[in-house]
Amino acid sequence: MPYSIRALIDADRARWQTLWDDYNRFYGREPNEAVSLRTWANLHDAHSSVHGIAAIDEAGRVVGIAHYIIHESTSTPTPVCYLQDLYVDPDLRAGGIGKQMIDWLIAEMGRQGWSRLYWQTKENNYRARGLYDKYTPHSGFVRYVVANSAC
Repeated sequence: MPYSIRALIDADRARWQTLWDDYNRFYGREPNEAVSLRTWANLHDAHSSVHGIAAIDEAGRVVGIAHYIIHESTSTPTPVCYLQDLYVDPDLRAGGIGKQMIDWLIAEMGRQGWSRLYWQTKENNYRARGLYDKYTPHSGFVRYVVANSAC
């Protein structure tokens, strides 16, 4: 089935929320209304570095979402793109939707002149890693996180 990739639009809000909530649960986080409201607002703020795309099926339904952040880097002359979130409707996985969204971002990298596109996933997310490993080998970096207990 062919899918199209485009920027998230206001009409996507309800379906985005369903997929976003499922994504958060997948990573062991309970959906948080304040975070969702802020994320959705950032996705539609022209001054925000946060952007979002949707995979759309032939019926016009959102079947996948991805959020990415464009930021400066101290190691490159042009901005880089961090693919922060990628989620596909579980009933449609392994059908090429995730690949199509990554391919769209790679094409956008060329159009926008970003120095690189990068992302991360949990070590045990083997299904996603099966896709990601087709693009590039694991970087070898280990991630450390210090959380602010007040937030």
